Amino acid sequence: MVKQERAVRTRRAVLEAAAHVIGVRGYQAATMAEIIQRAGVTKGAVYFHFRSKDALARAVIREQTEPFLPPVTESRLQDAIDFTHQVSLALRSDPLLQAGTRIAVETTFSEEPLVPYQAWTDIMTTMFREARENGELLPGVAPERAAELFVSSYMGVQLFSRAATDRADLPERVTTLWRHLLPGLASPGALSHLDPHGRSVKLAV
Repeated sequence: MVKQERAVRTRRAVLEAAAHVIGVRGYQAATMAEIIQRAGVTKGAVYFHFRSKDALARAVIREQTEPFLPPVTESRLQDAIDFTHQVSLALRSDPLLQAGTRIAVETTFSEEPLVPYQAWTDIMTTMFREARENGELLPGVAPERAAELFVSSYMGVQLFSRAATDRADLPERVTTLWRHLLPGLASPGALSHLDPHGRSVKLAV
């Protein structure tokens, strides 16, 4: 049990160190030596958990989504809006999110293909499917394609916000994105009660 707990702490320390170094330097410039030094662990400990920098980067991408898995409420479209606003707020300070963003934008992995933002697309696809079952989507909307469209648009919005204001205005830009996309996604009945500002933003202010 003690060994397991130590292994969990070591793995987390390496992930956090990788997130910091990659978030600051970018994936290509980040080195395993710098990540090991920042984590304060041995080289062997790092390679026990992650056999390469590619593997470490993939772990950062997988784990960045875990704290943001959305709860289920009566409106899955509103859940999706709230979820994206929660992420927009966290992107300003969360190292794993920031690093995952840089990795997805800057890299092409050699070991196996990596679809940018696949985890986010999967989450949005699930919420859009459930929204369709609730009658919240227009009849012609395909959840998978809508999720890909939204995530790719969101990626562009957050990159633009990062360049313009270091993401200070990202929640406002996400609101604008939803204002423009919702009329093409939501049924009239659902559209009337959706708040593109997101409940999470209102609670955080």
